[in-house]
Amino acid sequence: MKNIIEVKNLTKKYKELKAVDALSFEVHEGEILGLLGPNGSGKSTTINCLLSLLNYSNGSIKIFGKEMKPDSYDLKSKIGVVFQEVSVFDELTVYENIDYFCGLYISDKETRKKYIEDAISLVGLEDFKKFYPKKLSGGLLRRLNIACGIAHKPKLIFLDEPTVAVDPQSRNNILDGIKKLRDDGATIVYTTHYMEEVEILCDRVIILDKGKILAAGTTDELKELAKIEEKISIEVNDLETKYIDKIKKLKNVDEVKYNGNILLITYKKGKNNLVEIMEYLKEDRIKYNKIFSERPTLNDVFLELTGKELRD
Repeated sequence: MKNIIEVKNLTKKYKELKAVDALSFEVHEGEILGLLGPNGSGKSTTINCLLSLLNYSNGSIKIFGKEMKPDSYDLKSKIGVVFQEVSVFDELTVYENIDYFCGLYISDKETRKKYIEDAISLVGLEDFKKFYPKKLSGGLLRRLNIACGIAHKPKLIFLDEPTVAVDPQSRNNILDGIKKLRDDGATIVYTTHYMEEVEILCDRVIILDKGKILAAGTTDELKELAKIEEKISIEVNDLETKYIDKIKKLKNVDEVKYNGNILLITYKKGKNNLVEIMEYLKEDRIKYNKIFSERPTLNDVFLELTGKELRD
């Protein structure tokens, strides 16, 4: 499989602090790579090094098979970047903003016109071409931000938290657009604080913390790293402590938590845990409203590896 990005032993120091510590990884052609980590894990520093926006202490970076340098304009013309902070011109309309950014790379007017229309269609801004940014909702503004970053049809796209604080309709529109970009041949590096987006979009995931890779693989491969086998949630009112203590002693139970009216039981192993807990509830005549079983999630793995929730 062809590598679009190759990083070897990348290290970035700020005095004594290693923001990125001997990082090595590849991004394959046509995939969406999720780059995850808690705040301060080194994600932004890594991306800025990849884009040659930061000098780094050691290591090497190749993009499209060539060494990436600050003056590698031939490589940068094939790259699209959408940062978390919206960066558009307030005095330009939606169409004019996309035209400006696309024009930085595409000089032919007819080609540029087609590319602009494609970008507008991709993010669903057909009805807002003549609107100025101040008239757009937060979700529409983020769609415009994405369109500006990808209008020149880059082969490699960096998307940094593109769905932060957007309405559900815009979020779904953005996610559908990202899938289409991948289906059309783009390679995408994606950061997010929403684990469900990772499950939906990403072909592979890298989990970073303190500048190092803690784990890498598909979402299914990462879930296999979880130390728990099953989680069972039970909605039960006014559960006495004596019953909670008895549940803790059941076979395979790893941990029991009771918050509000939700009893959460985690198991390290076992195949019939749900049957066992239901039989116990019946024997002790404990009434419950709902019971739900699930396998370990990607968020469980993230929490085990980093000690933090992704949104922390």
